Amino acid sequence: MNYGYVRVSTTTQNIARQMDELYKMGISAEAIFIDKQSGKDFDRSSYKILKNKLKKGDLLIIKSIDRLGRNYDMIINEWQEITKVIEADIFVIDFPLLDTRVETQNLVGKFISDIVLQVLSFVAQNERENIRQRQAEGIKIAKAKGVHMGRPKYKLPDNFDEIVKKFHNKEITNTEAAKILNMTKGTFLKYSKTTMN
Repeated sequence: MNYGYVRVSTTTQNIARQMDELYKMGISAEAIFIDKQSGKDFDRSSYKILKNKLKKGDLLIIKSIDRLGRNYDMIINEWQEITKVIEADIFVIDFPLLDTRVETQNLVGKFISDIVLQVLSFVAQNERENIRQRQAEGIKIAKAKGVHMGRPKYKLPDNFDEIVKKFHNKEITNTEAAKILNMTKGTFLKYSKTTMN
């Protein structure tokens, strides 16, 4: 049996391009499993159903390797489980070298797929580390220039101290104080404590 898997990160993203590619590969709509959520892990409802259906000799087709997930270490483990434990095959449309289907006694396809996957994992890991390093360097340079990092400082209304004083003197309630200052009760209570300290 041939199956297709489609994933987009949010419910608003379009799945049409991935679906078209799978239809071209001869996969019927009933055999395509779709998830509209992040690829940070494999805890996805449609993917779990698909994986439970996969058995020896089946073929899983995906548009690109990152449709499985973002973490290449996890992808490699999942890939090994599908191809070595379940003994199903995987074909990646955008990267035809990632095709574990083999002719009788010909292990070249599986061998090349495993090597390509390892190389992709290495490249992806290096890129993640480079991104982290560039971010750290950018933050360091920004701080050196006096750029404030993180959330902007909350600006309190001009009459804040006056209202806090009334609240602490029990002239008004915290709900009334928050309403006068046009802020939430939680925000008022948070800043009223810091003002009094």
